[in-house]
Amino acid sequence: MATPPVNIRLRKQSACLRLEYADGACHDLSFEYLRVNSPSAEVRGHHPDQAILQHGKRQVRIVRIEPVGHYALKLFFSDGHQTGIYSWDWLRILGEEHDARWAEYLNALSTAGLSRDA
Repeated sequence: MATPPVNIRLRKQSACLRLEYADGACHDLSFEYLRVNSPSAEVRGHHPDQAILQHGKRQVRIVRIEPVGHYALKLFFSDGHQTGIYSWDWLRILGEEHDARWAEYLNALSTAGLSRDA
C-alpha cells in the first residue's frame, strides 16, 4: 500500500490537485485527468472491456474533497460525478504514469472521434 501524500493542495486557479510526498515526489494532476481516470465502476466498468471512454471533461472542476479513512480521497466533480474512491495507491500510479496515460487517453479520444470539450 502506498503511503499518503504529506501535502494535498486543491489548486483551483490552475485546475489541478497537487500531491507532495515524503520521498520528494510531487504530482500536479489536472481535474480533467482525475475525472477521466476515475476508479469508479461507472467509468471503469466491472471488467476492462466495460470501461466507458470519458469525453467533454476539459472544463470539469473538483468542487469538494473528503478523506476516506486513512487510505483514500473522495473527489466531487462539477459534473456531478462523485462515485470514485481514489486510493493512495491509485493517486500515486496516476502521478507516476501521467504522461503515458494522458497520451493513451488523447489517442483513444481521437480514434473514437470524440473531444475533450463538451
